[in-house]
Amino acid sequence: MKLNEERRVAGFKLLRKAFWVGLSLALGGWSATLPALAQNSPAARKQGGGEKYAEGLAREVHHELTALPYVSVFDHIAFTLNGNNVTLTGQVVRHTLKTEAEAAVKSIAGVGSVVNQIEELPASAGDDDLRRAVYRAIYEDAVLSRYAVDELPSIHIIVKNGSVALEGQVENEGDRNRALVRAGFVANVSSVRNNLVVRPKENTKK
Repeated sequence: MKLNEERRVAGFKLLRKAFWVGLSLALGGWSATLPALAQNSPAARKQGGGEKYAEGLAREVHHELTALPYVSVFDHIAFTLNGNNVTLTGQVVRHTLKTEAEAAVKSIAGVGSVVNQIEELPASAGDDDLRRAVYRAIYEDAVLSRYAVDELPSIHIIVKNGSVALEGQVENEGDRNRALVRAGFVANVSSVRNNLVVRPKENTKK
């Protein structure tokens, strides 16, 4: 009981922090998977100098994107590699985050071109309300609350014009489905797209 209470309190604190940072900046003008995800194609291995080169470059890009300031649970930045060329995708609430992500990747030695396809989400008071409501629905859940213990939770909530997309990683299929159901129960959510992926077992947190 004490552990559950600590997790619940931690979740409330994280909500206040993430929601204030993400949404106040959005009203002013918002990982990684949340952390960002790299998809290394055969072309990346051939054109970039081999598989080890591609893996190393992917790690560098991932590091730069996860180190960006002001990335919150309401953003999702991903990337793909084609040789040493990088394509950035995802959605952000804080508009300057798009240009910051591109600049960070361009600063990496060995990177060729950078195609920035990150979408800037429109400012919307209604979407702001949904972000907060969906966050609470997921992270106040007794089972899913454990994903809020990290500085940046692994389930990212992307809201656009009333539609919700869940991005990131979870430990099992049950949690993936539970997040979908919890988000779908939130009032005024028009649709939910579940893009959560299950972590490989060797990477699952204990």
